Amino acid sequence: MVVWSVELSKFDLNFSPRGAINLQMLTDFVLEMSTPPEENAASPWTLSVDGASNIRGSGAGVV
Repeated sequence: MVVWSVELSKFDLNFSPRGAINLQMLTDFVLEMSTPPEENAASPWTLSVDGASNIRGSGAGVV
């Protein structure tokens, strides 16, 4: 570290070491940046119709 400080001082730069990383901050960062778990497989859909639906057809639509 001292060698780097001397080398940087030639270029009018200063070296200031970082403090230790707070473990909780690191844990929060990893949790935030990790991919969310995949959702469950596709669940079945339920179509509710009125009395106009029959064997020959229906007027159902999906919005």
